[in-house]
Amino acid sequence: MGFISKLYEWKLKTKIKEMNVPDHIVLALFESDLFADTDYLKLNSFTSWCKETGVKTVTVYINIIEVDTHISNKICNKLSTEIPPALKNITPNINIIKRGDKEISKHKTEDMVIDISLGYSGKYELTRALKEVMFQVKEGNLAPDNINEDVIESHLLFKSEPDIVIRAGGKRLTDFLIWQSVYSELYFTDVNWLDFRKVDFLRVLRDFQKRKRRFGK
Repeated sequence: MGFISKLYEWKLKTKIKEMNVPDHIVLALFESDLFADTDYLKLNSFTSWCKETGVKTVTVYINIIEVDTHISNKICNKLSTEIPPALKNITPNINIIKRGDKEISKHKTEDMVIDISLGYSGKYELTRALKEVMFQVKEGNLAPDNINEDVIESHLLFKSEPDIVIRAGGKRLTDFLIWQSVYSELYFTDVNWLDFRKVDFLRVLRDFQKRKRRFGK
């Protein structure tokens, strides 16, 4: 990295420290991004950047159309060993949660949470939640008139609403967290995932801080 680039990065970091950073970031990747980053070096760097800037929750969604159980288990196990080293001086508590044929790897640290989801779509999550709600109605534990947003949200796997969703190297949205991200800020970058640098990440934070969130108003 040249002197000018280092100076620019330093200026961005200085400005970001003066303002609040998003508590929850979602990074949406393509399946090809994950396979291209064979040793997850870029993903490892991304999580360390988030930790460094004070982000509390990072959710990484890999858009995989069909998930083979054996392959997904292998990927989750590798992610469990590759990502934690980026979080210096922290020993994560790692869990792998299965939902049907979907996989979610959760990394819980002292002051940061990393969720890695393989092919767990928002449509799947919402359908599952509605089935659970209807089962409660069938069992007589819930009256139909009492079904509201809070009830539905209580049955969603992901409870947190992301502040910003980053889509690397593309312009298409995913159906991940379709309920939770309705008021989230969206950031599309033309930079391919493997070329995504720390300065690009800092630009995302600066762009977020300049926006006036309206939350649907």
